[in-house]
Amino acid sequence: MATDSRAVRRGLPRVPGDPPWPPVASTGPGDPPVSPVETPVLRDDPPVPAVEAPTPAVEAPAAAPALRRGLPRVTPSEPPASVGAAVVTQPEPAAEPAEQPAAAPAAAPAAEPAVVPAQPVVRKAEPRQYGPYTRAQWVGAVAVSVAVLVLLAAIVVALAQYLVSLPSVRDFLATYPGANPLPADAPVGLPAWLGWQHFLNTFFLVLIVRSGLQVRRDKRPAAFWARRGSRRRISLTLWFHQSLDILWIANGIVFVILLFTTGQWMRIVPTSWAVFPNALSATLQYLTLDWPTENGWVNYNALQQLAYFTVVFVAAPLAIITGVRMSGVWPKRAATLNRLYPVEWARRVHFPVMVFFVAFVVVHVALVLTTGALRNLNHMYAALGSTDPHAYAGNPIGFVIFVLSLVVIGAAWVAARPLVLAPIASLFGKVSR
Repeated sequence: MATDSRAVRRGLPRVPGDPPWPPVASTGPGDPPVSPVETPVLRDDPPVPAVEAPTPAVEAPAAAPALRRGLPRVTPSEPPASVGAAVVTQPEPAAEPAEQPAAAPAAAPAAEPAVVPAQPVVRKAEPRQYGPYTRAQWVGAVAVSVAVLVLLAAIVVALAQYLVSLPSVRDFLATYPGANPLPADAPVGLPAWLGWQHFLNTFFLVLIVRSGLQVRRDKRPAAFWARRGSRRRISLTLWFHQSLDILWIANGIVFVILLFTTGQWMRIVPTSWAVFPNALSATLQYLTLDWPTENGWVNYNALQQLAYFTVVFVAAPLAIITGVRMSGVWPKRAATLNRLYPVEWARRVHFPVMVFFVAFVVVHVALVLTTGALRNLNHMYAALGSTDPHAYAGNPIGFVIFVLSLVVIGAAWVAARPLVLAPIASLFGKVSR
């Protein structure tokens, strides 16, 4: 029987796991074997060797259409069925697929774009902030502030020198030289106790300002203090602040008592209304940088007198009464007293008073060092002086005591921390964390 010699291409299996379809056609006895058609090799497909058809006497279907092998229908992990394992089956006419057109040659795969590995995003560390600004911003703000202050100071000095050059202002300075006359029985000179009081006031005031600012900044205190038998606790810093207040008040009481018993009060308490025009005269002389010749051993100028009076008899009492209102000694259940003296008023006054004390200390020290440092330090710390404004100007004893006092204050500033304060506070109550 003659066999159609047209090439038949084998394709995908009809059922997963079966051999490719259509099957390999066999020839009858005496007929030459039909050579299987070579199947084009696709990409990533192993070459298929030519396998001769088996010899069973089964007639090949007539005119089988050419089919193209495709991808396996099973998972990619399973290899496609081998062409050599040919099983001859009689195809069912009803399930015979329609003739498919010859596929066009497969186009070469497009070149895949090169994949550039993603570079990790490196973020720069944010600069540390100190309050609202970073360190560089603080440096810039301070530099700008200093430049503005220097410019304003130059303008003020030029304006003051212009005013002093006017005839009417020169007559005013001649009438009011800048120092208010003292009473006839006013003492001359500064006693030794005043020097010790001066040091203690400075010592307590510096530590009070430090602890007060720390109380405002502390959000999580490192330790707490409570009276024995009391459940109410306060921070260790607040205990230190209030303890310093008590010592400062005690020292102030001693100072006021000695001030009035020795007559020294007449040096800082104005006894004439002429103190105000004299204070204005002294201010103009300071602003022109032609500072008045003065001798604190005998008398303060009117501007100093008003400043000392304000510190001792105005600022200090305000600091005390506002501090007591905010402390634990104030009665909490006194409704009428609390209504008449609300704590909010005390808080609004207490901090500005502290700022005034800081400003006073800065200006006071600057004037002491720029108007004859050795002479002024001998007056305050060594109780040395005379009616001659240039006496003891070269004696360094007052300066040495002043430097030692700064060392003591600096050591106390550094030591004012919980490690040192806790053992001291435990002597007067219970310290806990």
